[in-house]
Amino acid sequence: MAPTNAFAPQPFQPAPFIKRSVIGASIALAVIAFFVFSVNTPKPEWGTFWMVKPLIITPLAGAAGGGATYLVSLLGTQNGWQKALAILVSVVGYIIALWLGIVLGLNGTLWN
Repeated sequence: MAPTNAFAPQPFQPAPFIKRSVIGASIALAVIAFFVFSVNTPKPEWGTFWMVKPLIITPLAGAAGGGATYLVSLLGTQNGWQKALAILVSVVGYIIALWLGIVLGLNGTLWN
C-alpha cells in the first residue's frame, strides 16, 4: 500500500468557489434587505440614495465570506475532528465577514 499524505492540498476548482460565493452573497443580501427595507421614514441627513451603500457592501462581504468557506474546506481533511473544526472555522469566519459587511454598509445611517 502506497503512503498517502493526509495534508496534501486539494486542487482549487472555480465552480464550487463561485457557488459558495453566490450563496454567501445571497444570504447577506437577504439579511441587509430586511434591515434596509424595514425603515419607513429615513432621516433627511442620510440622503436620497442611502440604501445603495449597504445593498452593495454587505453582499460583497458575504461573497468574500462564502468564498473563504470554500478555501477553508480545502484545508480540512475529510474525516473526524479536523473536518468538524474546518466547518466551525468556516461558519465563524462567515458570520464575522457578514457582521463586518453590515457594520460597513450601515455606517452613518442605521448603525448610529
